[in-house]
Amino acid sequence: MTRSTRPGFGALIYFAATFALCAYFTFAAVQGDFGLFRRVEISAEADALRQTLTRLEAEIASAENLTHRLSDEYLDLDLLDQQARSVLGLLRADEIVIR
Repeated sequence: MTRSTRPGFGALIYFAATFALCAYFTFAAVQGDFGLFRRVEISAEADALRQTLTRLEAEIASAENLTHRLSDEYLDLDLLDQQARSVLGLLRADEIVIR
């Protein structure tokens, strides 16, 4: 009589637990808080923030330039004229206003 050898119930549990742990760690490596997808999201967010920083630095440089041009040390008369026209609504005597 031949006896068939089947793997025991303990081996089945061992392989099922091993498979479950591998699946869990693979899922965590891809979708977890420090996974690949999160890394891609962080990289995209960092790029967007760098672009925002560049835009804001340009706006600050422009504002500093305007401030310097209206300062006491350096007065740009054309800029002063433009600001007086836009803020105060002033006109020169030789101008005609069409509305």
